[in-house]
Amino acid sequence: MRIFHIRPDSFIELEDFPEELPPTGFLWAASGRREFEVAQAAVQAALQRLHGGQLVDLHVADLLNNQLPSQFDYTSWYDFLVFRRLAAGVGADELFVDDSHGTAASARRALEAIDTSPVGFAVFDRILLTVHPTDCQVREAFIARLSQLAGAQPAAAAHGGGLGARLVAASDGGEAGDLLADAAVQSRMEAQAEAREPRHEQRTEQRMGASRMPPSPADLMLRIVNHMVDGYLALRRLLTRQLGYLQSELLSASGRFDNWQALLESRNALHMLEDICEDQRSAVQEWIDALDETPIPASKSAARERDLLRVRSRDVLEHIERVLGHVRRLESSAEGAVQMHFSVQSNRTNDIMRTLTALTAIFLPLNLITGIFGMNFDALPLIHDAAGFWVAALMMLAVCAVLIWFFWRKRYLGAPR
Repeated sequence: MRIFHIRPDSFIELEDFPEELPPTGFLWAASGRREFEVAQAAVQAALQRLHGGQLVDLHVADLLNNQLPSQFDYTSWYDFLVFRRLAAGVGADELFVDDSHGTAASARRALEAIDTSPVGFAVFDRILLTVHPTDCQVREAFIARLSQLAGAQPAAAAHGGGLGARLVAASDGGEAGDLLADAAVQSRMEAQAEAREPRHEQRTEQRMGASRMPPSPADLMLRIVNHMVDGYLALRRLLTRQLGYLQSELLSASGRFDNWQALLESRNALHMLEDICEDQRSAVQEWIDALDETPIPASKSAARERDLLRVRSRDVLEHIERVLGHVRRLESSAEGAVQMHFSVQSNRTNDIMRTLTALTAIFLPLNLITGIFGMNFDALPLIHDAAGFWVAALMMLAVCAVLIWFFWRKRYLGAPR
């Protein structure tokens, strides 16, 4: 288990839960599922000491469940969210040479590499407890991301102190008074602009919120969820490559398609992903509804933070909608490829039957001629003539040529156009 103290200007990893909550910032406890199962008594004791409340037993069982669907629940002292991630397994990108070339074995391995493990979140007022699968890449990636954000904060502070440096440098040259006057005028202009455009300032802060440290456990939870949703991009490339290979094999003009088991598994995987996305959307929508039902805080900063949470929540919901739409498009593409396969097979069968019918129609008059001259009559024409065979053969060839020409004009013979 890894415990972090997150402040607006720092990101510090702690060895264990502190004896009391720090005066600023909040705590993030990120644990593996097995680690949480072993240390749940210590975690419950720490939550009771720091926040005055523990996790409900049913929620603890949900956090330990590796097959739980995405869902949202809440109590009077914390919110509870389970979110199933959609990600490609380790080494899945090496299964395909490009977007359309692979094998049936690589397509099946690609399906087996899909990771849909759930991640649990318990959101307290100043504590975020997350329970991840073993060796979760999401946790490690987000820890590195927060470390980068924390490293960028001193640079921003140094940039803000540029006026002081200019004043010190200007004092040597006798220009400090002018700079102070300019600074005073500039500050008055900024104050007037702030009074005129408070909504513009709020929108600017919302746009800059993604580049700052998370101000609350709920904001950090939404960022992690958004990161998991965006992780679907790698899985989307994997599914596109797999279905591209199966569709190219399915619509190939040469050979017979016999990888029906892999195609069936692909369709089942897409159905499963659609169900997971539906659960994700329902869970996030319930979180948004619960956030909307909370009363508006009295302080301006708390109200602004609540608005930022609502904006970020809607952004996460929009990303889930995009993923769901892409999964449905892949599913529709697979269904369309199967229908096209059977249509192509039907067209090929029709072409074969058309050619055979035309050949039968060509040889029917020849069979009629040979049948007539095969009758046992002595008075038949050309029977006793020495040139009778050649006359009959030429007549049969003429009839055959005329029929071939006629069927060719009617496009009953030859490749279809």
